[in-house]
Amino acid sequence: MISANNVTLRLGKRALFEDVNIKFTEGNCYGLIGANGAGKSTFLKILSGELEPTNGEVIMNDGERLSVLQQDHFKYDQYMVLDTVIMGNKRLYDIMKEKDAIYAKEDFTDEDGIRASELEAEFAEMDGWNAESDAATLLNGLGVDTDIHYKMMSELDGNLKVKVLLAQALFGNPDVLLLDEPTNHLDLDAIAWLEEFLINFENTVIVVSHDRYFLNKVCTHIADIDYAKIQLYAGNYDFWYESSQLMIKQMKELQDFISRFSANASKSKQATSRKRALEKIQLDDIQPSSRKYPYIDFRPKREIGNEVLTVSNISKTIDGVKVLDNISFTVGHDDKIAFVGPNTIATTTLFRILAGEEEPDEGSYKWGVTTSQGYFPKDNTKEFDNDLVIADWLAQYSDDKDATYVRGFLGRMLFAGEDGVKKVKVLSGGEKVRCLLSKLMIMGSNVLILDEPTNHLDMESITALNNGLIKFPGVCLFACQDHQFVQTTANRIMELTNTGLIDKQTTYDEYLANDELARKRQVMNMASDDQD
Repeated sequence: MISANNVTLRLGKRALFEDVNIKFTEGNCYGLIGANGAGKSTFLKILSGELEPTNGEVIMNDGERLSVLQQDHFKYDQYMVLDTVIMGNKRLYDIMKEKDAIYAKEDFTDEDGIRASELEAEFAEMDGWNAESDAATLLNGLGVDTDIHYKMMSELDGNLKVKVLLAQALFGNPDVLLLDEPTNHLDLDAIAWLEEFLINFENTVIVVSHDRYFLNKVCTHIADIDYAKIQLYAGNYDFWYESSQLMIKQMKELQDFISRFSANASKSKQATSRKRALEKIQLDDIQPSSRKYPYIDFRPKREIGNEVLTVSNISKTIDGVKVLDNISFTVGHDDKIAFVGPNTIATTTLFRILAGEEEPDEGSYKWGVTTSQGYFPKDNTKEFDNDLVIADWLAQYSDDKDATYVRGFLGRMLFAGEDGVKKVKVLSGGEKVRCLLSKLMIMGSNVLILDEPTNHLDMESITALNNGLIKFPGVCLFACQDHQFVQTTANRIMELTNTGLIDKQTTYDEYLANDELARKRQVMNMASDDQD
């Protein structure tokens, strides 16, 4: 158990948290959510003791141990992998090292013998004799092969380091476990193993993640940061999202009803009862979320025909490496194709060719005469390398140059009126992505080519984009690292591998369930602008 009592954190004049009171109890997994900048990672730092609050305190039961997923991938470079994991339980690791130092002495004294005896007793009480095998089990579960366990951390690549640091956090059955983006850089087999571990974990877990699929699998509760407070809800992320949307709808319907009928004598009694219901909701301090969801609606200006796209024997070499080798496929008018797998360079190259940004070395492609393409590049630097303000930048892509019409599309993506005069080159990563989505909406293309469109977006924008693509009546070719996004949007899966193109008319989950090697190839790399 861990609790925050009257915790306040002020950053200058701004209160990031104000008198937060919350208790996290054993046997539960809490998903800590909030808009970008709400303070999710900051709150984890307060709970761990890394950051002191302005007021209030964090309380844990006596004798309980807290474990944190370390974010510094170079912190343990001078240590062996197995030792790094065991260091997750600092006291146990210290005992092991002190014992080793005593037994290595040439002039072993009586005092050393007494001290060694004390350490051995504590070591046995902490199940120290199984420490190495327990650490190895965690590493193997996450897909770190045994021959790597005795290597130095400095020899490992970034993805393996993440797995070792995750094993370190899980080691030794901590009483409270704090995990900040634990699925980042993990392959899907490792994520599935972690999900199973957390589902069966009997102590307290608090996790921050942009991975909605993961939150739905493991969370028993959602802790929502809003209005500088943290509100606790039972259920997983989807349950929280649906209930919060219902709450907004219910509040609006009640308020509309009262406004329409309060002056009508025949309805006054009914309106009064509705008003009491509204007041009761407010008295209970149940507030709809303050965060706003963009309105993303892609409406093609022209209906798409049966002939959409034919790709014939395309090959491309970059810097002496053949990234595309004799790739061929045909796209139908109902296809929403997700390009998955670790070979992101190949996917980006193919998308650039299909968007007319590059030429293939060999082969060809042909778009149908009824198609119009809207392209979302992974690297958008070139799009914003100019002195235009947002409104003028977007107007370039609109047939209707009316300022009010153009600003309407910016408003959908939560740009306030004054934002229209901001220069595009000074925008944040998330703001640039929202601009590009405004561009795709205003263009009205019936084919969308999207290369990692969820990067730099918060969960609200990801959800809105996800829903927008599900409703989109055109064709979509996209690459995305969000499992739920791919599963709910795609009806066809393609993967560019070293041995050629895999093409399956199926959902993402079915694709993974039927191909063990495919699961090992998928690596989730969620990127966001979350400045906590």
